[in-house]
Amino acid sequence: MLQKLFIIVVCFMSYTGFSQSKIRKAEESLKKENNTTKVSTQSGGRVSNDDDSLGEAIVKETFGGLAVAIFYYTAYGILVEMPFEKTTPSSRAILNKHPYFNTENGNYSYEWNDNSAVGRATLSSRYIFENSILDGHHLNLGLRFYNKLALKLDYLQLWENNPNFGHDELAIYTALLKYHRVRTKKLDVWWGVGASYADGAVDDFGFTFGLGAEAFFAKPISLESNFNHTSVNGNSITKFNALINYYLKQFKISGGYERLKIGSQKFSMPSLGLGVSF
Repeated sequence: MLQKLFIIVVCFMSYTGFSQSKIRKAEESLKKENNTTKVSTQSGGRVSNDDDSLGEAIVKETFGGLAVAIFYYTAYGILVEMPFEKTTPSSRAILNKHPYFNTENGNYSYEWNDNSAVGRATLSSRYIFENSILDGHHLNLGLRFYNKLALKLDYLQLWENNPNFGHDELAIYTALLKYHRVRTKKLDVWWGVGASYADGAVDDFGFTFGLGAEAFFAKPISLESNFNHTSVNGNSITKFNALINYYLKQFKISGGYERLKIGSQKFSMPSLGLGVSF
């Protein structure tokens, strides 16, 4: 009798643990903060400043300042511009109104022409789906200005209609300030920082950084990839997509793959979308 009761209890607990939708599990995992135990250690020995000679102090200060300077200039060169790049055409690249307009160029040209622009807005909408009960929508507005800078506003909405667990949904809003690091006729590479907000049961903000690139290898087609990472309550939200874009004047048709990791849950989704630049 006790053995049967034990089996029933175990089965009930197992059902309770798994009786959640995928979106609900993602929300619950984002709500839990991962606390790492911090252990403070104390040195057993006694350190005296008197042991440091004047020469050692000068060496430490000199090399310390040199290390900081090297780090600063290296980081600036990697993230913004290397000194030798200032004389290259890409350093003065001019934004196009849209890719492949009366030219073989992508987002940038090296001379001012009829397709040049001081700013550009691009609105895109993509439908994503994992199966018949879980799908979503990705709405994105990109505002580009001064050739190098951009603001990306992204809205991701997921829906899950599970006959066993009911209806669940989750929305994630992201704002990203982007710097377009590589600006050539055929390649556009950027990085950015910003913030994301997950609504619903999570109801919290997180710091976000992102990377992306688009290669314009053959008119009217390009290959595009983007990656975003957000930290929320010690957990993470990552978004990765790989897209093939087909440009037709100011419009584009895109198809590809999107992979999401929201807390403990992973989503692998085909993607289909449309976009327009103006």
